Amino acid sequence: MKRIAVFGKPGSGKSRLSKNLASVTGIQLHALDAIVYKPNGDRVDRATYDTAHDKILSSERWIIDGFGPIDSFYKRLNTADTLIYIDLPYIASYWLVTKRLLKGLVIKPEGWPDGSSILKGTLASYSTLKLCPKFWNDDFKKKLEYISTGKSLYVIRSISELNEFVEKNTELQAYKK
Repeated sequence: MKRIAVFGKPGSGKSRLSKNLASVTGIQLHALDAIVYKPNGDRVDRATYDTAHDKILSSERWIIDGFGPIDSFYKRLNTADTLIYIDLPYIASYWLVTKRLLKGLVIKPEGWPDGSSILKGTLASYSTLKLCPKFWNDDFKKKLEYISTGKSLYVIRSISELNEFVEKNTELQAYKK
């Protein structure tokens, strides 16, 4: 386990899980939002994103948290040796997005890009969640099954599984340098 892709719907706990994984394994975390967005909250141009993304993929060890452009998402899944798909029920994702908004009124959410509006980001997350069934569906699960051949695949389906993932997968600690 040296190249870990963490992905799922908005508000599913990807950032928190990725941060915990990085802490336990000693593997550098790369939050996609920090690559997709400039410090002022504007999007970077696609060439800049692709260069940064490809540089990370070519490194020996990484954890990447997020989705990004679809072609880079599949490139990341193909390059990773460990896939962690957070597939919470939609109601849980909506709740976590709302909770992030409420907490974000006081403290910047974990993994949130500097300069990005928490309100704008929350509205975008709600819009994305509404569209998610078009992507996170049985066809995606079939693709994921195919892509994951020869890799470690973890599918997290509940908040309790999410909260206990790092602790219950103590073999992750063996990778800490």
